[in-house]
Amino acid sequence: MTEMRRVIEDKLKAALAPLELIITDDSASHAGHAGSRPGGQSHFTVEIVSEAFAGQSRIARHRLVNHALAEELAGPVHALVIRAKAPGE
Repeated sequence: MTEMRRVIEDKLKAALAPLELIITDDSASHAGHAGSRPGGQSHFTVEIVSEAFAGQSRIARHRLVNHALAEELAGPVHALVIRAKAPGE
């Protein structure tokens, strides 16, 4: 597991207590593109299921994830795909 992937996992677990969490480092697919860095760890996909998303709109769910990862999104993480669901969705 890459260092940034571990940071993302730890922060999302602390902030949203996910029932399911899959984090994929997509950086290799973006080599040479904007925001790409040597060594990767710049483009990620997060698939997360949390009770915190129940009754929330898609935008509100994304805001919760973005808030939890604000420091990373301001620096080393260039792109984040978010698939956020409530249990049972």
